[in-house]
Amino acid sequence: MTLDVHIQITDRDGIRHDVQAPTDMALNLMEVVRLFELAPEGTIGVCGGMAMCASCQCYIHSDHQLTEKLEDEDAMLSEAFNVKPTSRLGCQIQINPELEGLQIELAPED
Repeated sequence: MTLDVHIQITDRDGIRHDVQAPTDMALNLMEVVRLFELAPEGTIGVCGGMAMCASCQCYIHSDHQLTEKLEDEDAMLSEAFNVKPTSRLGCQIQINPELEGLQIELAPED
């Protein structure tokens, strides 16, 4: 049985998208954004999800308990632009049932 989670993603144009993300495909949040084409191709996940570019930076707007930032993610965010206290790299957030109702906003490109 496939379990999908509802995630609300606000794109870089301020448009909210309600998506059903599958939990059985080992996807991360950056891959979900790409899957649903919520950012122009070539503008998100530039490094392929290796926490080396911050192109998938997003702001967490809900109170979900996410996994802690690992050293690579923390280092990349320390060098990124438009970082906020709620910033995370989408490539480092695995889609799982605990993310039901997650609300995020994609950070600006620049």
